[in-house]
Amino acid sequence: MSVFNSINISASGLTAERLRADIISKNIANADTTRTAAGTPYRRQVVIFGTKDNKKSFSEHLEHAKGQKSNLMGVEVNSIQDDPSPFKRIYDPGHPDADESGYVLMPNVDIVSEMANLISATRAYEANVTAMNGTKAMALKALEIGK
Repeated sequence: MSVFNSINISASGLTAERLRADIISKNIANADTTRTAAGTPYRRQVVIFGTKDNKKSFSEHLEHAKGQKSNLMGVEVNSIQDDPSPFKRIYDPGHPDADESGYVLMPNVDIVSEMANLISATRAYEANVTAMNGTKAMALKALEIGK
């Protein structure tokens, strides 16, 4: 694996985690949105990651990589899916979106779990930055050997 491949892999991780953080931020921003353009409450979105080489499963890649050179080229976003979990029902008869019994359908966004996911995305982003900086430092040290 060349130095540039490892930098490209870290860069793909940075891009994927940035998108994940953007989607989490969107979920948090819409945690109280009771009516979207479709007329329903906001539905939480989830980012699905995959390898850039999706032809094999992870275990197949692991078996292939034992003692061999890996052909994985990083991570990519496979899709952004809506969370199918049910909406929350809150009793608020004064709300404009309340039904005849006084209940309002609220988004299926849990702020605490979204914040935990945001911390996880931030840590993964930082890990990719650290890996990229380590690769850069090794390349610079290799260049110093020739002096």
